[in-house]
Amino acid sequence: VLAAWQRPYLNIFKHFRVEEWKRSAKEGDVAALTDTRLKGTIYRIRGSNPASSYLQLPRAGTQSLGLTGRYLYLLFRPVPHKHFLVHLDVTTEENQVVRISFSNLFKEFKSTATWLQFPFVCGAASEGTARRGAPGAAPADVRWTCLVLDLPSILALYLSRRYSHLRGVKLCSNLLVKNLCTSDLLFEPGVTLAEARLGDLSCRGVAPMPRELAFPVPKGKKWHDLYDYIRY
Repeated sequence: VLAAWQRPYLNIFKHFRVEEWKRSAKEGDVAALTDTRLKGTIYRIRGSNPASSYLQLPRAGTQSLGLTGRYLYLLFRPVPHKHFLVHLDVTTEENQVVRISFSNLFKEFKSTATWLQFPFVCGAASEGTARRGAPGAAPADVRWTCLVLDLPSILALYLSRRYSHLRGVKLCSNLLVKNLCTSDLLFEPGVTLAEARLGDLSCRGVAPMPRELAFPVPKGKKWHDLYDYIRY
């Protein structure tokens, strides 16, 4: 059961005050920028190889975030023509730490008892690109993406382990990040509060994206025409 302070969702960057760098760490070329299109601060992480620059939460590897929400949301955009890497350290009920990694460097899925490596295929706005469907450097027109990870399901499916909590996050170059969030709710982008009520989505555990986590959609446009939504 989610602790009260983590309900209905926890905005990780806000809660841990990433911009102060007291409870988070950065290495290499990590910069906070204002993105006019997304109407807010984003973090740009870039470097010649993924391990050289990163943003890490919590600051020390010996600490734990202790976040128990089922879903982890990562709002990010890979840097065009580059490779990126994301590490999530999760703890199982048996107190085993498992690393879940996503990267467009990985050619295929690999797993050990303590490490799951998922190849990440960057979506491109133009469907006709030859690269689509295969990992590799992000295309020029790669979009902002809402990546949703069902952590208990991933652990159960690939390792037959029971999920306890999210221990740490390491966002390595090359990517732009707007936010990270955990929740027991499945947020559906592009759905308004009114539509959710009408469709009675709440009984299925589906909710509209909270405003502080949502990507802006200009009038007359549709969310899915502008952004990618990927669920694991």
